[in-house]
Amino acid sequence: MHVPNFLDPKTWALPPGESTFGPWSNQDMDPVPPSERIWTAWNFISYWVSDATQVAMWQSASSMLAIGLTWRQALVAIAVGYFLIAIVMVLNGSIGARLHISFPVLTRSSFGFWFSYFSVISRVVLAMFWFGIQTYTGSECIYQMLKAIWPSTARMSNHLSALSPVTTRDMMCYFLSWLFQLPFLLISPRKIRHFFTAKSVIVPCSWLAILIWAMVRVPSSKSLAPNQGPLTQSMSNGSALAWAWLSALNSSLGNVCTLSINIPDFTRYAKNERAQFVQILIIPVTFTLVGFVGIAVTSAAEFIYGEVLWDPLRLIDHWDNRALSFFAALSFFISIIGTNIGANSLSAANDLMALSPKYVNIRRGQIICAVIGGWAICPWEILATAPGFLNFMSGYTVFLGPFAGIMVADYWLVHKGNVDVPAMYYPHGRYSDNHRA
Repeated sequence: MHVPNFLDPKTWALPPGESTFGPWSNQDMDPVPPSERIWTAWNFISYWVSDATQVAMWQSASSMLAIGLTWRQALVAIAVGYFLIAIVMVLNGSIGARLHISFPVLTRSSFGFWFSYFSVISRVVLAMFWFGIQTYTGSECIYQMLKAIWPSTARMSNHLSALSPVTTRDMMCYFLSWLFQLPFLLISPRKIRHFFTAKSVIVPCSWLAILIWAMVRVPSSKSLAPNQGPLTQSMSNGSALAWAWLSALNSSLGNVCTLSINIPDFTRYAKNERAQFVQILIIPVTFTLVGFVGIAVTSAAEFIYGEVLWDPLRLIDHWDNRALSFFAALSFFISIIGTNIGANSLSAANDLMALSPKYVNIRRGQIICAVIGGWAICPWEILATAPGFLNFMSGYTVFLGPFAGIMVADYWLVHKGNVDVPAMYYPHGRYSDNHRA
């Protein structure tokens, strides 16, 4: 019986396919054929509803109150910020919908074939880091679900060193969070839209139930009234208010600026260019509504529990109803899986595939992202011992944002929509260098 030599690179080479562009591409990197352009406007709506309902958005909206904004001022900042990013999203998404190519290939027309690897590597590093961090957040959801089923989970003995930032219970929950995501990473981008559709129904319904619970416990006339507690301290008009509002606006832009770069990874599967135009409306509407949920529930929770609970999972930890705690934590975990796939693993997979098309396709790329991002970077160490590093990563996200602007300006203003797609797949073609980038 022949035993494959897994140390031989030839063993890992992808089987020969019908790639149009030879060794610099594979079937997953080629322009999407007409038969696989199946994303409709409804798929983009469900994708953005799915992406908006995430723990980070809940926390981001609530934190705006801490800097002195009222809930109305915070919602305006969220709406304006996401409307601006939606414009970039549609302009960049239109390129993917027209040309049906992914971000790593598209950047070659803007940055040149070889310099495009800088933008690709920059983004894959960020995607892997955030994959691990989101997985660790998912472990908190797993803990709440396990504690709801077996309350003794909260009293589990710790067998790790006292110097370790995590306990035995934390590592168990983290492993389960990582493991439960793996099956979803094996689903192709053509079919993952069904998961986004399911999430866009399940998670909003759960969050709406939490909002109703908060409004019943503390009427909005009390929880959202101005000058009621530290969360809603109104700020006097002037420069301080302006700076606080602009800070909130920048926070909104930063949440999805990387998605404005890799949106062609999804719009390349659009049925037609018009299908993705719905993003200009659905992005600001959904994110503003989700922001309101986070603000309203956090404000109500302050009156109920006497403390500021920015993290919704800490809010769940205060509940006595075990069934309610389980299903609420489950909805947050589903939201994290969707965010990790849409914003992190698929992005990293497309980037890794561009770096090594002979050995990596989208499925392998997602698994590599899960292994490196989930374990090699040790996200629990980052979150526990290096808060400054998270600030660096946030700045790194802002650093990547201009890439989207360069791509939009290059395609619409410099090339006026006329680019040579086959040349993007050859290192010595017309895009081998681009000094104007």
